[in-house]
Amino acid sequence: MANTPLPQGVPSGDWVLDPAHSEANFSVRHAGISRVRGAFTDIDAEAVIGDSFETSSINAEIKPASVHTRNEGRDEHLRSADFFDVENFPTWTFKSTQIRGGDGVEFEIDGDLTIHGETRPVTLAAEFLGVNVNSSQASALGFEATTTISRKDFGLTWNVALETGGMMVSDKVKIELDVQLNPKG
Repeated sequence: MANTPLPQGVPSGDWVLDPAHSEANFSVRHAGISRVRGAFTDIDAEAVIGDSFETSSINAEIKPASVHTRNEGRDEHLRSADFFDVENFPTWTFKSTQIRGGDGVEFEIDGDLTIHGETRPVTLAAEFLGVNVNSSQASALGFEATTTISRKDFGLTWNVALETGGMMVSDKVKIELDVQLNPKG
């Protein structure tokens, strides 16, 4: 398999997530009629950018206790043993296993996602947003990525049956990441 060159101007090296300019968001269908949207505010990531997409890698961590859905009662329930069980599972991780370059702007990141003590392979559909100069006058890289996971695959099975049929919380969860990486050090 041939390696896909990185987009023009992307420097190789070690990179870290800029938490002030990055987001980890999710949404899940609620009661079959609306969506609950939330974010995690304690996120971290490191990337190694090689000479191609395929020689690059990324590792990330999320602290699920940092969940924020604009409803403190719901956030506390999500932190509890019914859902995230943050006392026993304080960190979620993603470790890339392969990055496939696609057309050089749109690419895919395969990796192992660990949530609630369960590890499953996932693929993130990603888009390179560009390279620019950050406030420290160093290069900064931007990309966004999305995937959809099954809560049940990760042992997150709490639910309530609705009188009208269906369940209170959908099994499918959409994850959206907006990431800025800055040079490490």
